[in-house]
Amino acid sequence: MSRRDKKDPRVTSSTQPSRRDRFLPTELLGISAALGVFVGLIVLISTREFVLAGIALGVAFILSLVLMALFALAFKPNAAEVHDLEEQNAEQKKDGPAPH
Repeated sequence: MSRRDKKDPRVTSSTQPSRRDRFLPTELLGISAALGVFVGLIVLISTREFVLAGIALGVAFILSLVLMALFALAFKPNAAEVHDLEEQNAEQKKDGPAPH
């Protein structure tokens, strides 16, 4: 029986989402806001109309938010990938934090 065949009890008992998983919605909102502001500034610089720039900012924000959320949902790991990720996380926790 190899190390891969054994299940670490710490991996199976942990049901709390990681910090990265908890901040994913905030990350998507931040990136979408940045893209919206960028588009809004480009429209404002080129047309010098605040109303048109505001409309472009809103449209770009909503469009980028929806598209990034759809892309985030599209990348769902299968069972083998989840198992491999759990093993890697258990090994990292056992070895300690990685040096920077």
